Amino acid sequence: MRRWAGQIGALILACAPWVALDASELSRAADLRAEAGAAARTGQPLIVIYSRDDCKFCQTIKREHLAPMAADTRRGKRPVIREISQDRETPLIDFNGQATTHAAFAAREKIKLVPVVAFYGPNGRKLAEPIVGARLPDFYQSYLDDAIDQASRQLKTP
Repeated sequence: MRRWAGQIGALILACAPWVALDASELSRAADLRAEAGAAARTGQPLIVIYSRDDCKFCQTIKREHLAPMAADTRRGKRPVIREISQDRETPLIDFNGQATTHAAFAAREKIKLVPVVAFYGPNGRKLAEPIVGARLPDFYQSYLDDAIDQASRQLKTP
């Protein structure tokens, strides 16, 4: 039995690089109106990261902060986190129910530099200042937690 345990452990370690690559994957936004509504029903904002495929800082923020938050079942109410790719023509339904693309929506939101993490309520209402750039890595989780708290409070006000 010990021999098998060692081989299984080695297999898990050998696969670790592939697991780490998947850790930065988030669901791409598809219907912002529906996604913001689902988030609001849990009392939370819709969290959107604007990114690009070639953005290393975007990958770091997704891998180290947003993906673990999206997968955390201990919080009870998992946040709704979506990704909008500034450099993709992926179809998207905006907050008004209109068809657009990821790139067009990012341009309309005046996203120039990425990463940007934004916080929305129903109808696309911005609930907190977006976090622009990677800022100080040691404090990024604190920036994120503060913005989520502020957005959640704003969600409760008309």
